[in-house]
Amino acid sequence: MSALLLLPQAVPLMYAGDAKQAAPLFQQACAVARSAADDDMYTLACLGLGRCLVMLGRPADGVALIDEAMVNVVSGRVAPQVSGMAYCAMISMCMQRFDVERAGEWTIALSEWCDAQAGLVPYRGICRLHRAEILQLHGSWGAAAGEAERLTGPPPPPGEVGGAAHYRLAELYRLRGRFDLAERSFGAAAACGHEVQPGLALLRLAQGKAAAGIAGLDRALAEAAEDADRPRLLAARTELALSVADLDAARLASTELAGLAEQTPMPYVVALAAHAGGLVLLAEGDPQAALRQFRRAWSAWQRVDAPYEAALARMQVGAACRALGDEDAAQMELDAARTVLQQLGAPVDPAGPTVDSGDGALSGREREVLTLVVRGDSNRQIAAALFLSEKTVARHISNIFTKLGLASRSAATAYAFEHRLV
Repeated sequence: MSALLLLPQAVPLMYAGDAKQAAPLFQQACAVARSAADDDMYTLACLGLGRCLVMLGRPADGVALIDEAMVNVVSGRVAPQVSGMAYCAMISMCMQRFDVERAGEWTIALSEWCDAQAGLVPYRGICRLHRAEILQLHGSWGAAAGEAERLTGPPPPPGEVGGAAHYRLAELYRLRGRFDLAERSFGAAAACGHEVQPGLALLRLAQGKAAAGIAGLDRALAEAAEDADRPRLLAARTELALSVADLDAARLASTELAGLAEQTPMPYVVALAAHAGGLVLLAEGDPQAALRQFRRAWSAWQRVDAPYEAALARMQVGAACRALGDEDAAQMELDAARTVLQQLGAPVDPAGPTVDSGDGALSGREREVLTLVVRGDSNRQIAAALFLSEKTVARHISNIFTKLGLASRSAATAYAFEHRLV
């Protein structure tokens, strides 16, 4: 049987998640194509078999086979259609494994290849989505939004692509503090059938609706036991659990995430796990151990060129230093993080209203709430300390974020330090 007949049998099985049945067909196609000296079919068969091996828990073998296929691509031995498919398959595989460093390198290579192809429209579909995600990670939020917007129509893209594009836009809006637009884009993503977690949960946290966010995350985690996005879900679950002082749930999510980081020791996953672990340690009252974890997270985020995430880790370094009594170090770390956030366009606005200028930007009660937020108290703890309902506390926090142009508790903490409020 020719490789041309084997591949149409194998590809649907692979995309259906049946790597065990697809792998032998791809392997047979590799052998047939090699014997026929058909570089195009051999490259496609290697890509398929490599992805199946990764799915079957043999990532080293799978990546080696995909690398072999890419040799044919970069040497120009295959047709342009095959090259385009190969680049996109390689980038997708890297992103699924959280190997964002290699994904970024291959994205640059794809861009250069596309530039050399007359009349070719680059970055269609999934490839363009991955480019948007990489641009977002690297802090190029405007360019990332542009890539995602091109996939939201018109004309309407396929449901999977359109939903993922709306989700990427929602995340970019959330990071910029545009919660109304984020809400709308998450809704559009959901309408296309795309999973909206963990982004929607983090939006709910910023809106003071942690309970709704937790419910969404728990549902997504139950549905996605083997999902590639589980590390991000667990990182968000840790943060939301701590926001309601549920240390047991935070510890459970953080521990599972640490285990995933050991299985997939990519810097991206290591950074997620170290940050989550540091948050738990800080909540447990061990700032020295937390500081080590936050510095590890910062280093890993630096390695993958993720300035926003690195700035958040640096904020927590500052929080740990403050808990250790080193106010000078805390202030310097927070100042450095705030500068990066300002450069990115994150909602830490130095020109926004201040709370220490006597202009009444915050009410007295809002100042009390802000002080407890900076201390790390959850809404429940703040409610108990101030004899308020949790709903009222959530409203105060939402008002504080709105008045100060902030989007998160971390940003509020940085703002309070910046303006010497604590």
